[in-house]
Amino acid sequence: MKRILLLTLPLLAACGPRYGMRVPDGLVKKLPYETRIELLEAENDLALAIDRVDEAGNEIVRARDNIRRARSRAQAAEAELDRAEDTVSKEVAQLTIDEAEARVKYLRAKQHVNVALLDVEQLALRCAFARFELARVTAARKAKVEGSERLEPKEFEEQVAECDAEVKEERAELGKDTSDETQAREAWEARKAALAKKTFDAAASPYVENL
Repeated sequence: MKRILLLTLPLLAACGPRYGMRVPDGLVKKLPYETRIELLEAENDLALAIDRVDEAGNEIVRARDNIRRARSRAQAAEAELDRAEDTVSKEVAQLTIDEAEARVKYLRAKQHVNVALLDVEQLALRCAFARFELARVTAARKAKVEGSERLEPKEFEEQVAECDAEVKEERAELGKDTSDETQAREAWEARKAALAKKTFDAAASPYVENL
């Protein structure tokens, strides 16, 4: 875990000046062991933020795969509709098309949320990085490490506060996207229920694929 953090810190700092104020590594290396232990909580928070970014990215990949499958399902149903000879088969094929199209619409709405959430989690990671640097400067000043007197803890505190405020604002903006996703899911659930009812009136219908 610590190795991952050591590799991540330079990458975060290299991404740009935005919330990228750092404590020189040379000062941290001078910290006594008992003081370094105090940084563990901030390190853990940073590791969790990294995990959330990874999971948000994975969710985008999963949604992309689900959209691809839903499109294929709709195409297969359209082909089945062309081949259907009796009324019931045609109705089932059409309901399958409707369900697949509603599924794609829902998944696209969900993907829109996923992408926005990834942006928020990436920003939250920068906030975790800023809090980690605040912990480092606090530890360095507490241990009276030579050179730490040139660092202003207040500047690091302001960096954290500004970043957290931006994350809060961006999370609030996710509300509209989440509402659209909910509506699209409800529409898909209705189509799925109609298909299940037509095919043996069961949620376990072989015509119905759950996400």
